[in-house]
Amino acid sequence: MKTFESFLAPQLDEFIAYRQNLGYSIKPIRPRLLCFDRFVKDKKIKPGVLLPPSFFLDLRNSLKMEPMSINGVLSAVRVFFNFMVRMDYYTANPLKDIPPVPEHSFAPFIFSPEQTEQLIEALCNRIRKESRYYLKDLSEYMAIVLIAQCGLRIKEPLRLLLHHYRCRERTIYIEKTKFNKDRLIPVPNSVALELDNYLSVRNALISEDQNPYLFVKNTQKGLSDARLRFIFHRAVHDIGINRPRQVIGHMIFASPTPHSLRHSFAVNTLKRVKERGNCPKQALPVLATYMGHRIFQYTAKYLKFIDAEQRQ
Repeated sequence: MKTFESFLAPQLDEFIAYRQNLGYSIKPIRPRLLCFDRFVKDKKIKPGVLLPPSFFLDLRNSLKMEPMSINGVLSAVRVFFNFMVRMDYYTANPLKDIPPVPEHSFAPFIFSPEQTEQLIEALCNRIRKESRYYLKDLSEYMAIVLIAQCGLRIKEPLRLLLHHYRCRERTIYIEKTKFNKDRLIPVPNSVALELDNYLSVRNALISEDQNPYLFVKNTQKGLSDARLRFIFHRAVHDIGINRPRQVIGHMIFASPTPHSLRHSFAVNTLKRVKERGNCPKQALPVLATYMGHRIFQYTAKYLKFIDAEQRQ
């Protein structure tokens, strides 16, 4: 783990320890503070110097990142200096009047239902039949099927344990994911049948199975994030989708990523609700719960992508 190296390192370490004691995760904020720490170190600021607001304008202008990432760094540093004020290191937060950078609007890549099926078929065709590869390839296939057909985040199928899939109920228990939320979701019948088939294959190929993970790389380990991303992008190439990321004006049009399948699940679900003659807005609370959003307003952003043709 990288350490803080500027003259503010003791206070930064103290702040991180304070956050941890409050129960906050330090994963989002620590890399941003390391970025700030490097800037302070490069400027060779002497200990005891109070940083003026102009210093943070220079920091903002020096960051070669997307506007959202720049604002993330500024937000983390602002929280740190709120702590510095509470600890009487500063009398006022020097970032109080530092404005954020105007952010781009973001349009995720949306797979149509037909493209999603083509992608799943391409993944299926890539499963190798040799016994030493078959179970691992089938596990990777099933993990992406869950992302596509149940709207999971990429980390969620990787962390599933065997007992999290309840075959009789046809539900999956997703434990302590983003926002430390747990949720129990029903899976479509077609997905449940594939999961049951996968478990039958696993039982046949692994004797004395001690692996706790639902999806396995081998007899001891679960799947990796990097491998799942690799086979996803290979399948995207297989079905002929070549959509690079583009920035047009203040709009970012994203390229396909595994998370695009989650976005697509939400958009296509709301689109099916609309096609049945129902109001998509009324489905938002249920969809938000299913997807594990903290508040259903986060799910409402998908309403503007219901029309897939407009996205294209």
